[in-house]
Amino acid sequence: MAGQVERVRRGKRKRIVFPEGEDPRIYVAAARLARERLLEPILIGRKPAQADAGLTFIDPETSPETPRYAALYLKRRAGRGVSEREAARIARRPLYFAALMVAAGDADGTVGGATTSTAETVRAALHSIGAAPAVRTVSGFFIMAAHQRQFGHNGLFVFSDCAVLVTPSAAELADIAIAAAASTRTLLEAEPAVTMLGCSLEAVADDRAAETVSAALETIRAREPKLRVECGVDAAAAVAGGANTLIFPNLNSGNICYKLVERFGDAAAMGPFLQGLAKPANDLSRACTAQDVYSVAIVTASQAEEQP
Repeated sequence: MAGQVERVRRGKRKRIVFPEGEDPRIYVAAARLARERLLEPILIGRKPAQADAGLTFIDPETSPETPRYAALYLKRRAGRGVSEREAARIARRPLYFAALMVAAGDADGTVGGATTSTAETVRAALHSIGAAPAVRTVSGFFIMAAHQRQFGHNGLFVFSDCAVLVTPSAAELADIAIAAAASTRTLLEAEPAVTMLGCSLEAVADDRAAETVSAALETIRAREPKLRVECGVDAAAAVAGGANTLIFPNLNSGNICYKLVERFGDAAAMGPFLQGLAKPANDLSRACTAQDVYSVAIVTASQAEEQP
């Protein structure tokens, strides 16, 4: 995180919007980010009687921009049967208002989910911001930080997908791997070395899961021929072999692995973060602390650095 903080400090300060601006954890983190002059925090909610310097508050019920955001949402969702009245109502919801701010270019990223579910947070981002051009799959990843710096990139890894897709298809796994490689370049500032776990190059006909991963591997090599990507069954062997980006065949295996590494390997797990969106949006745990909010906001600002 120290490296991410320095990276953000060197760049132009990003406008990060927090849809749960009245939550005390959000307020503490945003005030710290403003005080350290790392970001320009925008909090969705009513401004308190006494507010720290550097914080901007916006109430969707009174904002003059709400009709513009409603029109943007209607344009994006009209093909899905959304009416003008529904768009006006949805644009006033804090999660959607924040995501629409990002979609409209009025903020560089959004961080939410402290009081809402991951499904709600991801849905707001998908419906309002959408996937990046040429991306069909939005997924999640963790940054894992281990004490053993001889592994990964100085002890750092990207694990994906541990947050969004339950049972990805071969095409979705290929998208996840390519997006995770980009996350490794952006946040670890390292050349990705990807291992597709659960993959077997032999006797896959009777193992549908291994067949799916193997098909994904072929797709990745066709789409990204310069990407270093290998097939593997053993995560420990992949790490020992130099991998810094691990792709799991399904959500359960990803969650099991990252929790084992965190709890028994004494590693730090940061995330989950979202990848594949047109502009950055990230999800918080409902049990998050102010420190968690601070860290996720910093990563969101780093992701925004890579936006055109």
